[in-house]
Amino acid sequence: MTGTPSRDEVATEVVELKTHDGARVSGILRAPAGGAPVVASLMHPRQDVTHHLLVPELLRRGYAVWTQTSRSPNNDISLVHEQALLDVAAGQQFLVSRGYEARVTVGHSGGATLFAFYQQEAARSPAKRLAATPSGRPVDLPGAEMPLPHSAVFLAPHPGPGVLLQRLIDPSVTDESDPRSIDAALDLYAPENGFVPPPGSSSFDQEFLTRYRAAQVQRIKRLDRLAREHLESPDAELAKVMVVYRTDAEPRSVDLSLDPNDRPYGSLFGRFPHKANHRLPGFTRVTTPEAWLSSWSATTSRADLIRNAPGVTSPTLLVELTGDQACFPSDAKAIHGAIGATDKTHARIPGLHFGQPLNRGETSGMALAAERIGRWLAARFD
Repeated sequence: MTGTPSRDEVATEVVELKTHDGARVSGILRAPAGGAPVVASLMHPRQDVTHHLLVPELLRRGYAVWTQTSRSPNNDISLVHEQALLDVAAGQQFLVSRGYEARVTVGHSGGATLFAFYQQEAARSPAKRLAATPSGRPVDLPGAEMPLPHSAVFLAPHPGPGVLLQRLIDPSVTDESDPRSIDAALDLYAPENGFVPPPGSSSFDQEFLTRYRAAQVQRIKRLDRLAREHLESPDAELAKVMVVYRTDAEPRSVDLSLDPNDRPYGSLFGRFPHKANHRLPGFTRVTTPEAWLSSWSATTSRADLIRNAPGVTSPTLLVELTGDQACFPSDAKAIHGAIGATDKTHARIPGLHFGQPLNRGETSGMALAAERIGRWLAARFD
């Protein structure tokens, strides 16, 4: 097949599935009209990937594509990763029922951790799988059918939601109920601490960074205690939520000398993190205590790519985008080293985290990644 397939060249099926624990999730299966022996699964724990830019690229190369939602699409409020594994399992069961010779998971960004966590649990004997969330709610992974995929692709994989948030969270907040509270000695965006407004790069000394990273850990633990207090209170059955202020304060966003790559100044949320940090954008701005402990706490979340990766033993391709603002070179090296597969490949592709080109007018990172993924799949399944 050449060019983007037309509607007449692609068979499309919209599917609703029931998970092992009774939730409803939906997905779309697209396949070349003549059929395909290999299907690529795209999923993210909290984003709708129906129109992901890889879909037409993979179809054009002759692969079927399954895009699926979780039970918590497009929000951070109630994302419990252990439950999301049951959502993945429902999709994999459906693809098994369709008789595909090979099922490949393609995890972009947070989708990489989700699929790695899934493969880790699916590879275990049922008796050794997790049976509860970090908050203690039962989750029946031991009783679920969890088909193991045949291979994995990780595209711009960040290290997991909790690890990522711990790097981004602003430790200068002194009062979780007051978004304006601040410890000036920990203010990333204070000139006296080394901050330089764009377009210049900031410069933070090691003493500040050491204190800053330690304080980020302590703020996460403070929020852990708040989550536990909510869950243990007499009125815990009420739908309490946590509001987490100022979550766009990663030093590497504004000091390009730290873990250098081809990234531009700025964060995942924009070119001016010193402004975005006080505004709505940012991870887990509103969340339930249970979702906090399962997904967003680096202390308690099991969705941690470095920890999950040893359980990924199927052939694996890691695609690092050289301008990534969430997966830095040290991350990509550590992730590749942790993957349990003996057949594993680490490719570096020019592009930004969401697949944009490094510079205007250049080929997009997503197109270059698709070409690399296609060659890797063809070498194993064609």
